Amino acid sequence: MENKVGKIVYWTPRILSVIFIIFLALMSLDVFTEGASFWQILVGLFMHNIPVFVLLVVLIVSWKREIVGAVAFILAGLLYIFFVFRNAGNWQMALAWSVQIAGFAFLIGGFFLANWIKKSK
Repeated sequence: MENKVGKIVYWTPRILSVIFIIFLALMSLDVFTEGASFWQILVGLFMHNIPVFVLLVVLIVSWKREIVGAVAFILAGLLYIFFVFRNAGNWQMALAWSVQIAGFAFLIGGFFLANWIKKSK
């Protein structure tokens, strides 16, 4: 039973990270608008996918060093909340966005932290 729980604790943050990164990458597809030039779309895709590239590097590093994933995903969630509330005019909408995006980042960070604690014992 312990071995099965260990595998679940090990794989859950990694699988959720991949799903989260794919979700963020899919959200960048909103740059495809009618009348936009090729270069505008290319620059827009690059700008929208900067968090995806950063989180992909974090995932690669945290695959073996779980504490990096825990700290990075929790900080990413906090940073997202900061930027959303700073730039949003409507606090209810900012709260809804924060729960959806930052909440998932906090969940992944918590799983990486649990994995790191389990591994260090």
